[in-house]
Amino acid sequence: MAKVSTEPRVLNKPKLKQEINFILIHLLPLGALFTGATFFDWMLCIGLYVFRMFWITGGYHRYFAHRSYKTSRWFQFVIAFMAQTSAQKGALWWAAHHRVHHRTSDTYDDPHSMKHYGFWYSHVGWIIGPDYKETDYKLIGDFSKYPELVWLNKYYLIPPFILALVVMALGGIVNGGSILEMFSTAGFSALFIGFFLSTVITYHGTFSINSIMHKFGKQRYQSDDESKNSLWLALLTLGEGWHNNHHYYESSARQGFFWWEIDITYYVLRTFAFFGLIWDLRGVPDHIKYSKNKEEAKELAKKAKETAAA
Repeated sequence: MAKVSTEPRVLNKPKLKQEINFILIHLLPLGALFTGATFFDWMLCIGLYVFRMFWITGGYHRYFAHRSYKTSRWFQFVIAFMAQTSAQKGALWWAAHHRVHHRTSDTYDDPHSMKHYGFWYSHVGWIIGPDYKETDYKLIGDFSKYPELVWLNKYYLIPPFILALVVMALGGIVNGGSILEMFSTAGFSALFIGFFLSTVITYHGTFSINSIMHKFGKQRYQSDDESKNSLWLALLTLGEGWHNNHHYYESSARQGFFWWEIDITYYVLRTFAFFGLIWDLRGVPDHIKYSKNKEEAKELAKKAKETAAA
């Protein structure tokens, strides 16, 4: 294990421009007070939340950060593009910082430790602050060798911009009866509710794993950090709420280790595998699943090996 700091970091305050941008995104849905909002806008909001949350957890997290399954070069670009419609920066940026989080979880070097830096910083402070703006490509060398991913990571706002235009076009067609209405209230109501509100909700759904899931919930495994499990957040984040499971064995494509632990992302990944889009999904070995700590896991693995050899 890498040497970690014994004293807390000096946290640099966010720049005014960064704070304003973050606040503005949260205020933009209020534009619907002037345009009104249709049933379609609200359904679009829910649909885009689920759509983008899946690509965050199934793409950013389980593929780029942890390589819990394999796929083709063209489909990994699709995964990155779809995940980046969430407006949570680039896939390489996201995965690189997440790898640091796992190496240093709940130590002073953790980019977003609630234990040491509090709820606000672990939830949003580290994102809007200046300390983690750049992508350390050395931490993500297995993917930064692909120039198309580096390009997409650099121009990370292209996917959400394209999605915003698509949302406005859909609003024009459904709410206004013509794509030409996309720049009228028909399109802007879809933009404010369908795109911006779902973006904000997706932000806090994702961020809650960094903050809430390192404080509240139940801890099945001794993972040497504060990670917890929560059914409610697992439902809201399509499986990410089984956070203690994940920190105990991070390389699995499945975060709900047992059949009763609902993990919607894993079910979709299995569907992708059925159609040949991805393959070699990593599972959870029994010696991991039925142990409580790493020492017990080693003993169970040893017994299983001896039994198989007998």
